[in-house]
Amino acid sequence: MNTTNRLAVLAPILALALGAIATGCSAADPSSMGDDGGGGGGGGGGDDQPKPLDATGTYTMHSTFDLATNMPGTAGTVVNTIIAATDDGDDPTRWIVDQILAQLPDGTLKTGLQLGKEAVVGFLNDKLLDLAPDFLSTMVQVGDDFGDIAKHFGLNETLVLTKTATGYTAVHTVTGVHYKLGNQEGDFALTNYHVANVVVSNVGVTMDETGQLTIAAHSVPLAYGKLLKLGLDAAIIPLIDSSARNLNELLAHKIDCTKVGNAIGEKLGFGATTFRTACTTALGAGANFVYTRIDAIDGSALQFSLNGTARGVDKNNDRMIDAIQTGAWSGTLAYGASPTPLVPATFFGERK
Repeated sequence: MNTTNRLAVLAPILALALGAIATGCSAADPSSMGDDGGGGGGGGGGDDQPKPLDATGTYTMHSTFDLATNMPGTAGTVVNTIIAATDDGDDPTRWIVDQILAQLPDGTLKTGLQLGKEAVVGFLNDKLLDLAPDFLSTMVQVGDDFGDIAKHFGLNETLVLTKTATGYTAVHTVTGVHYKLGNQEGDFALTNYHVANVVVSNVGVTMDETGQLTIAAHSVPLAYGKLLKLGLDAAIIPLIDSSARNLNELLAHKIDCTKVGNAIGEKLGFGATTFRTACTTALGAGANFVYTRIDAIDGSALQFSLNGTARGVDKNNDRMIDAIQTGAWSGTLAYGASPTPLVPATFFGERK
């Protein structure tokens, strides 16, 4: 068969094959399908808008505040009470002697120590490495760490969002504190330390179509003294002395009252036993004085009047907010009747 005849035979076959291919392509292309009443091929499906973002749910949140520059009222005096043991050139021996004097009953021994106080302080200071080898560094560390707790104050919280006709209503609950000391960090649940959670209900929240969240102004009252005591006993002291559970035990571990009493008796020429006993009592009294000052803070609650903004993020494209990012609190901080502007604070959260 010549070439002309072959083409004549193949032409109808090729035409049929190409026609079948064209028909198959047309059937597979939804854009080419006619309207058969099923709504499958028109442009209506392509014009559907994505479902609106939804923030409904429970989030764990973490806020960090810098209270150093605007700690109001007497709340700031506690740090000064603690560092008073180390802020002079002959501290801590002067502090120790002052505590002992406060515990001695009126009489010859107290009068003798009062009259010879400067000589005793100098004498003890010379023997400090023997009497309390690391007391000075310990108290400096306590003072520094206590100041850090006041400066870098972290709260662990939950935010429960319920949808309403115009946005959301939230329950904002403080459940714990977060402390950072140097490279050490720790979280402490309030209920583990007999401190009640702080619950604030009916907080208004709105979110726009981009996920921008706005949290309405609300007041969060904190028992700041209890939180400072928690930080001292649970965060600061165990890092310094793992066998001490409170300031009383820390002082007792760092000061050898037997040696202190003997040294005072040696310098004054009498009363070593009484001075030893007075030293032991004085350390407990000094620790209790600090705790009393801390407790006194809670005569008025520390009021955080907060309003916030943040970005809600949908991480898995299910149109539900999974994370709260770039959060910023603003507002005021008040202790009693002394409100001051709150230094801007940050927060973030994750869906539980």
